Amino acid sequence: MIRLYDYYRSSASYRVRIALNLKGLDYERVAVNLLDNGQKSDEYRARNPQGFVPMLEIDGAQLTQSLSIVNYLNCVYPDPPLAPADPVAAAHVRAMAQVVASDIHPLNNLRVLNYVTDVMGHDKETRARWYAHWVHEGFEALEQLAIRHGGAYLSGDLPGLADLCLVPQIYNARRFDIALDAYPTLVDYDARANALPAFQAAHPDQID
Repeated sequence: MIRLYDYYRSSASYRVRIALNLKGLDYERVAVNLLDNGQKSDEYRARNPQGFVPMLEIDGAQLTQSLSIVNYLNCVYPDPPLAPADPVAAAHVRAMAQVVASDIHPLNNLRVLNYVTDVMGHDKETRARWYAHWVHEGFEALEQLAIRHGGAYLSGDLPGLADLCLVPQIYNARRFDIALDAYPTLVDYDARANALPAFQAAHPDQID
């Protein structure tokens, strides 16, 4: 049994759901409600000391951090691959994924946004400007990388690592009313990926 602990709107969890779907793997989903601080419960922290989602229980292991989980899945279940075989092309795909996973998302996840308002005392307008600034800074660079290195999908000939990072970030940007007009290449790649069943099934609106 593969068991995924996740929150339906968590970008990191959304990435892993897409990866599991692309690999054709059946899994049981265990909801962890971030709004109720379910990730901070003693029961959950006993499994994942960091208290983040997602966490994947698979093959007797408890795996954390979304890109580490995706890498494991790609190693153990290599077909279809989530990155090109060519080392240079694969490096570009990983770099585009990291623009989202390392540069945009960590500054805009729920715990950081709550800290901006609840601890630092900033108002909702300042919080919104903070969110928008980091999305635009990351997307400006990613748009150019996509033009240079994208193929049929952002990850190349097949949907993969860069796409499964892009799609949740575009979803969140739209939730927060971020204008995407300056990023037509990213919007196009998002639409291409979201036309695929693996991405559709992972969408937060499809999660109970």
